[in-house]
Amino acid sequence: MRIHVATDHAGLEFSRVLQEHLAEQGHEVVDHGPVEYDALDDYPSFCINAAIGVARDLRDGVPAFGVVFGGSGNGEQMAANKVEGIRAALVWNESTAELAREHNDANVISIGARQHPVEDAIRFIDLFIATPFSGDERHVRRIGQLGEYERTGAIAGKRVDEF
Repeated sequence: MRIHVATDHAGLEFSRVLQEHLAEQGHEVVDHGPVEYDALDDYPSFCINAAIGVARDLRDGVPAFGVVFGGSGNGEQMAANKVEGIRAALVWNESTAELAREHNDANVISIGARQHPVEDAIRFIDLFIATPFSGDERHVRRIGQLGEYERTGAIAGKRVDEF
């Protein structure tokens, strides 16, 4: 599995430990930055690039996930979700890691580096990677609606207000 990783300054140490862990698990890790600590760095480009890497790999038939970190994980999740085809989930415990995959077929996990010890984050990520999408019709339908709205600004048969 190819894993695209990005962070901001708050998650830099997490990212280094995580990348080592993922490589030891046999995953191919792609680091989208940053490469050095800068308290004033801007996470959006790092996280968007990781999400683009995931979307590109999935389009090309390469199994891939993304992992993004920040102080809370909120902004990093928002940045990743700007990329078409990405479903980034903010994860804060084992249940949200599993449900993000089982129900939402999430392909990017976002974690707050200031919210968890690195051991917990690694456990969440390992669960996320190991948990398959359920494929239940209701989840497939809902994910399809999200993608349809993302592409067209509408959901067939549903009322969606104009923007």
